[in-house]
Amino acid sequence: RDVIEKSIDAYLLTPSRPQWTREWPGQVVLCVSQIFWTQDVHQAINDNALGPFYDALMKQLGDIVEMVRGKLEKQTRITLGALVTIDVHARDVVESITKAGVTSENDFKWLSQLRYYWENDNCRVKIINANCKYAYEYLGNSPRLVITPLTDRCYRTLIGAFNLNLGGAPEGPAGTGKTETTKDLAKALAVQCVVFNCSDGLDYLAMSKFFKGLASAGAWACFDEFNRIELEVLSVVAQQILAIQRAVQDGLDRFMFEGTQIDLNPNCFVAITMNPGYAGRSELPDNLKVLFR
Repeated sequence: RDVIEKSIDAYLLTPSRPQWTREWPGQVVLCVSQIFWTQDVHQAINDNALGPFYDALMKQLGDIVEMVRGKLEKQTRITLGALVTIDVHARDVVESITKAGVTSENDFKWLSQLRYYWENDNCRVKIINANCKYAYEYLGNSPRLVITPLTDRCYRTLIGAFNLNLGGAPEGPAGTGKTETTKDLAKALAVQCVVFNCSDGLDYLAMSKFFKGLASAGAWACFDEFNRIELEVLSVVAQQILAIQRAVQDGLDRFMFEGTQIDLNPNCFVAITMNPGYAGRSELPDNLKVLFR
């Protein structure tokens, strides 16, 4: 958090953006550049100057691309790769809201984007009416997913579910990016995301150990191919997830889980991915379906 705060001050003092990107860690660069982008879009909408702002973004992007063509250290190159991905999306968003003729900052076209704010010395991430805290978890310097309209829709649904203390459940054919999207959203909020491949050998004891760690650490978990688990186990898992979600809703610090008192970090979130219509997959029981969106 301190590094991000210092970086925000440095952004305003450093003469050129490319120079600033070299001086700070990758994760900080992405977060701070999105905070300033959000701020600038609000300013542009209020001043009715989205056109000139779009041109400024194009110039910014050109500067970074020019830098990528030169000689760079490996880490800086990874940072810039992720930054270009985010910048291109930022440019596309500005283009789409300009075309849609957005004149108010409360327009849905703008509210439905992932927006970063620096409020009361903390970073907040907002999308529609959800307002989440940026978790400041160190995730290293890693590349980011290209953001498409479908990715945006998944983000909205998953953060909406997270905001309502429910789980998220992307569903679809194999290889379409369900897990990757969940992981990328966790990166956007700086949360650790643990991916776990489920098989029919899982019992409720193994799952309960997993949930205990998850609830205490406040990490996100993504259970891949969740509907491979036996039906009998799934209904017990539903009770376990319900216990955690209820504790989060009640704002508890400690709660009783499977006979053990454990600490609760309300930032924990369970996402499950499913491939429907394959042989050897169970239908989810109804008491589990209600816990996910």
